[in-house]
Amino acid sequence: MTYFSALGNPLSGSGFASSGVPGTTAWRALLALAVVFVLLATTGWTAVRKHHADAGPRASALLAWEKGSLAGRPLPDPDAPAGRIARYFASLDTAQQRTLARRYPLVVGNLAGAPLPLRYRANHTALRTALRVERARTTDERLTDEGRHEATRRMHRFASMLRPGRQILSFDPTGRGHAAEVFGDLEHARRVSVVVPGVDTELLTFEKSARRYAAPVGMADALQKEQEAAAPRVRTATIAWADYTAPVGLGVDAASGELAQEGAARLDRLVRSLPATLRATAHSAPGGDEADGSAQRAAHATGSTDRSATDRSTTARNTAARSAAGRTAAPKVSLFCHSYGSVVCGLAAGRLPSSVTDIAVAGSPGMRADNAAGLRTRAHVWAMRDRDDWIADVPHMDVGGLGHGADPVADGFGARHLSAAGAEGHTGYFVPHTRSLANFAAVGTGSYQDVTCDSSDPECSFVPEPR
Repeated sequence: MTYFSALGNPLSGSGFASSGVPGTTAWRALLALAVVFVLLATTGWTAVRKHHADAGPRASALLAWEKGSLAGRPLPDPDAPAGRIARYFASLDTAQQRTLARRYPLVVGNLAGAPLPLRYRANHTALRTALRVERARTTDERLTDEGRHEATRRMHRFASMLRPGRQILSFDPTGRGHAAEVFGDLEHARRVSVVVPGVDTELLTFEKSARRYAAPVGMADALQKEQEAAAPRVRTATIAWADYTAPVGLGVDAASGELAQEGAARLDRLVRSLPATLRATAHSAPGGDEADGSAQRAAHATGSTDRSATDRSTTARNTAARSAAGRTAAPKVSLFCHSYGSVVCGLAAGRLPSSVTDIAVAGSPGMRADNAAGLRTRAHVWAMRDRDDWIADVPHMDVGGLGHGADPVADGFGARHLSAAGAEGHTGYFVPHTRSLANFAAVGTGSYQDVTCDSSDPECSFVPEPR
C-alpha cells in the first residue's frame, strides 16, 4: 500500500470527495496517522530510498569531459559556479565553443553558465543522437514488446523536441530523463517565469497532445502567451523546467521531501545561471554569485531579515555602477509551482537569490513550512486551489517526515490567496481563459494590482513599487 492509496485514487476520481468525508482537523489528523502507520508497517523506513542516477549517456559524457582538454587547457569542472563557467566560455572564440558543443553535447547543453545559443545548439545535437538510438531500439528483437513500445514513444518525443524554433535549455536522456525548454527571449528578458511541475514529470510527460496544459511544455507556453498578451511592453520569458527527478506516481516518494531537496538545489542553480543574472553578477562585487549566495545563506542561518550581509559584500562603486546602468540588473524571477513542484519551491525558497520576487503555488500538498515566514524568503508568496482539486483531501501534515506540512491556502499560512476560477481538477490551472492563468500572468509581469483575489483573501492585491 502506498501513501495515497489509502485515500483512493484521486487521479481516477475515486478519492474522497469533499462532500463525503468529514472535514474536521481531528479526522484529518487521524487519517494522516493511519496512513503513516500503514506505510511504515508495510514498507518500513527504507522505503524512503536514495535515488542514484543510472549510468548512462550523460555519465559517459561527463567522464569524457573530465579527461578532455581544449588548446592544451583542461576543461572546467561542470559543477563550478555558473559565473566561473561563463567566464571560461567568454575566453573562447566561436569555433572553440562550437567544438566543445560538438564533442560534448550532453555536457555543454546542460552546463549552467554556458552561452544560451550554444546550449540550444548542443541539445539539438544530443537530441539527434538520442533519436537515432531510440529508432534503432524500436526494431531491436532483444527488447520486449514493452521495451520497443517505450522506444517508439521516446523516438516520437525526441523528434518533437527537434522541431524548428524550439529552444531546449537542458536535455538528458538517461533513465526517465530531464529536460527544460524556453519560451520567449531568455537572453534579454527582464522578467523570467519558471514553471516547476510535480509528480510523474519526465521526458515522456514533458509535453502531451491530449491534456496539453497538464504538461510542463503546455503550461509554460500558455503562461508565456498570457503574459505577452497582458503586458506586451514587458520583456518576458518562461521556462518549462522538468530538470529534476520527480516522484513516480502517488507513492512514498511523493509523500517525502527527499527528491524535492535534490530538485531545490537544481532549481537554485538554474536561477543563478540566467543570462541577465550572470551579467549583473559580473558588474557586482568580487565573488559574484558565490558571494551573493553565501551572504544570503548567512542571513537565513541567523534569522536576519535585513540585507546587511549582502550589502557588506557590495562596494559603493559597484552599487553606483548598477544604478547608473539598469541593463546590468538581474531579471526578476517568478516561480510557478504545481503540486509536488510546490514542495521543491518551498525547500528552495530560503536559498534562492533576491532576484526571485514571487513564488506562486497551485494545487499544493504543502511547502514543508509551517507558514510563509517559515520559507525564509523575501519573495511574495501566492497560493491558489480550485474547488474540485483532490489535493484538498490529502492531509496537510508532516508526520515522521511524511507529508509536506501546512496548507498554503489556509488562512493562517500567510500566502496571498489568488482566485482559481475556471480551473478544473488538479491539472487545470494553466488552461487558457481561466482566472488562474490570468492571475499567474499578472504575477509574472509584476502587475500585482491586476490579480483577482480569492473571496477568502479580498485584499491580496497591491500596487507594486515604482521600478
